[in-house]
Amino acid sequence: MLTLYDKDFRSRLLLGTAASGLLTQAMKGMLFGVTPGDPVTFAGMLILLAGVAAAAGYLPARRASRIDPMIALRAE
Repeated sequence: MLTLYDKDFRSRLLLGTAASGLLTQAMKGMLFGVTPGDPVTFAGMLILLAGVAAAAGYLPARRASRIDPMIALRAE
């Protein structure tokens, strides 16, 4: 499990942030009304994507936790 203090997590987070900065510079011709390095837009997208990723993990896990383990094992 990755935590905020995991070395791999921190290096991947740093790599992802750097890659997003480079891609933003490459796509600045497609941006209208926003500068490529706008920190508010960057932070907003980071929060949005983190929320979607959290929901993508939480919702199926919550649904799976409602099933009786013996019924799930018997079905296989």
